[in-house]
Amino acid sequence: MKCGICNHEAVTYIRYNGTHLCSEHFMKFVEKRVKKEIRRQVSLRSGDVIAVAVSGGKDSMVTLHLLHSILGERQDIEIRCVTIDEGIEGYRPESMDIVKKFCADRGIKYDQGAFSERFGMTMDEIAPSSGDSSPCTYCGVFRRNAMNDIARNINATYLATGLNLDDTAQSIMMNFARGDTDRLARLGPHKKIQPGLIPRIQPLRMIPEKESLLYAIVAGIPFHNGTCPYSDEALRNQYRHVIDELEARSPGTRHSIISSYDQILPMLTEHSKPAKLKKCTCGEPTLGDECKACELKGKLVSKIR
Repeated sequence: MKCGICNHEAVTYIRYNGTHLCSEHFMKFVEKRVKKEIRRQVSLRSGDVIAVAVSGGKDSMVTLHLLHSILGERQDIEIRCVTIDEGIEGYRPESMDIVKKFCADRGIKYDQGAFSERFGMTMDEIAPSSGDSSPCTYCGVFRRNAMNDIARNINATYLATGLNLDDTAQSIMMNFARGDTDRLARLGPHKKIQPGLIPRIQPLRMIPEKESLLYAIVAGIPFHNGTCPYSDEALRNQYRHVIDELEARSPGTRHSIISSYDQILPMLTEHSKPAKLKKCTCGEPTLGDECKACELKGKLVSKIR
């Protein structure tokens, strides 16, 4: 098939808008939407620091590449890479090597944290003791805690993540199913700034996962294609399967989920007023006397040792 814009060979067919695109026009199609999201989500000012949470996977590497490409020429804006070593042998070391080289080749400042340093244990030690909870529950809480700590310490204005359209639709549906309107109201991108919490932005929010993968391949962006050994136990997989089936039957379903959420977000925000946060002993903001990461850590210490 030929590209619907030029006469070159198409590399993909976008089912939700019925367009065949060649590699050049596909990349422009992705970049246009990412630029629109950046403008919608942030109001950049001179001196801003954007920390990018990068695991080495396709989505986070595409996010880092695009932010660096779009904003890298601005001398008054700094892009920094933040990577967390969860301590998963045979998985994380290879991806970190990819990220380090990518940053070194482009002069991007690289900041790294580790579960072993911040929490005194690795995911390989945590997983066998996770009990009824999925290892992903612990990993998610600890990783968010560590990322926010690093971003705050480097005076980041924003923390960009590689969450794509699929991830966002899944998060919305998961919280609807739980009836958790407070968490729905807190999903990124964040407009309100809470003391101690670096607001999250999501440049790939409207980019489907398959398009993120294709963009990485077409643009020649290196990424780690491994699968976390603990990911099979994640509850999110069930919602991924349901949304994938709906999308296959009715192209555009994911976009409709996001659109519906955006329309009701003002009501959710009005219903869920920001709580006054305290400061945990680890330095992170918390609703209670200790943050979720410290609470989980306390439960694990006795089991592991």
